Amino acid sequence: MRKSRFTEEQIVGVRKEAAAGQPVAALCRKHGGSAQTLYRRKAKDGGLDVSGAHRVKALENEKRRLKTFVADLPLDNQLRKAVVQQRG
Repeated sequence: MRKSRFTEEQIVGVRKEAAAGQPVAALCRKHGGSAQTLYRRKAKDGGLDVSGAHRVKALENEKRRLKTFVADLPLDNQLRKAVVQQRG
């Protein structure tokens, strides 16, 4: 997964500036992002604060780890069956 150029704190700060009434185009020029990215993050995160954004990021990482764990289970099962057949 591609790493973001901006930290969660920066993203939440830009969204708060936009909510305060700053024009989106001016914010994008100031911070070096695109309007599409700002709207996409707003749709994804909603009105989260910094701690909420960190919590969501941690949950996404945990979900990714668990998915790989579950995907590896059939392979582990096949290896165990192969070992049992060789011994038996």
